[in-house]
Amino acid sequence: MINEVIDLTDHSRNMIFNMEIDQATEIVATGDPEKIATIKGHFAIMARHNHIIRMARTLQLPMRYFIVKKVAGPALLLAERIDQIKKWLEENGFGDQFHPSYTRMVPAHHLTEIALVGCPDPNPVCTRFFNPEPNSTKGNFGASYIGELANSITQWLHQIPEHEPIGVLFSGGIDSGAVFLTTYNIMKTEGMNLARLKAFTLSVNGEGQDAIQARNFMSSLDLELFHEVITTPESWVNLQEAVQTIEDYKPLDIQSGAMTLALCRGIREQYPDFTYLIDGDGGDENLKDYPIEENPELTIKSVLSNQMLYQEGWGVDAIKHSLTFSGGLSRACTRGYAPMQKYNFRGFSPFMLPSVIEVAEGIPYIELTDWNHEKLYALKGEIVSKGIESLTGMHMPIFEKRRFQDGAAKERAFGNAPMPYRKAFHATFDC
Repeated sequence: MINEVIDLTDHSRNMIFNMEIDQATEIVATGDPEKIATIKGHFAIMARHNHIIRMARTLQLPMRYFIVKKVAGPALLLAERIDQIKKWLEENGFGDQFHPSYTRMVPAHHLTEIALVGCPDPNPVCTRFFNPEPNSTKGNFGASYIGELANSITQWLHQIPEHEPIGVLFSGGIDSGAVFLTTYNIMKTEGMNLARLKAFTLSVNGEGQDAIQARNFMSSLDLELFHEVITTPESWVNLQEAVQTIEDYKPLDIQSGAMTLALCRGIREQYPDFTYLIDGDGGDENLKDYPIEENPELTIKSVLSNQMLYQEGWGVDAIKHSLTFSGGLSRACTRGYAPMQKYNFRGFSPFMLPSVIEVAEGIPYIELTDWNHEKLYALKGEIVSKGIESLTGMHMPIFEKRRFQDGAAKERAFGNAPMPYRKAFHATFDC
């Protein structure tokens, strides 16, 4: 059985709204999925109960592990990043045991349990603790969805020291727009100092459509004073750096993460004391707003019939599920989390919270779309704009969907061929 646990994770990164971290850890130790589901917020927690190691995480926070073969018995090494695992193994004389494919990501929304370790090591047992009910959201879908978004942002704001500035990663799109307007409305309603709030838009080499779109968004609501364009040189968008930071090789996630890296670097250089950022990551996954035609593996039936497909991938029991990375946004969370960590920001992605996802998963998509692609793509704008108007009274402008990597620069970086990304990943870990 596991002889030792080495925990390299930063416990302070947990954002739990309804209890202390010690209480949440005790709950994970029980191994009771229903109790774990009562933990509100973002968390990545490990607990030991006798000979069983239990781990649980939500979408935003990555948590990886590695079984170290020691003479005294196997040890469980826990970390946020693959390179943390590699460094610890090399520094402690176990470098020859490392390969990135031997590392494991705890899949989001599941309790992962490891007990006896034989030869070969058995797979861990994964039990779902978050299981949202389909077709359960009633009435005004937008009011319910944005209402829960507002509840979550309110709880986050209450955990931040009242003098700290708050930055929104802002493109003027539906998700970042909803996050900005909701945050603005809460701060205004609660009498918080609005001078703390900024919306940052990336423009690589002074180009890209996002800066124009974001400016139009703000001017339509007379909120231009909160907006700032962060202009960065093209040299800051680098494939090897992006892969090394995000620790993956999926083209779309690396492209997006490269832009987040450039934006975070630009904010950090202009605002050395800035700490707290909030973004709209996870909004596309929640309301299933990705072009199905771009992925030959998907159909509208698979998207609407599989629970949290975009958040979790095909599921922990599927042959396509990656033990090294997990799947869906559970895997892709590093595209936003890792760049913010690299530049010492504390990021918050409210759309990734289980409480917000639960409302989104409860929307009756099949009934509303009748399996029609165009109706599905239009749905997010309708739901979110109605929700924002219900919450704030403001009419939020809706623009045509554009990925971050397409709007922040003149053209998409690195191309879509998979091999350069894989080569960069292998170069990162000398494998």
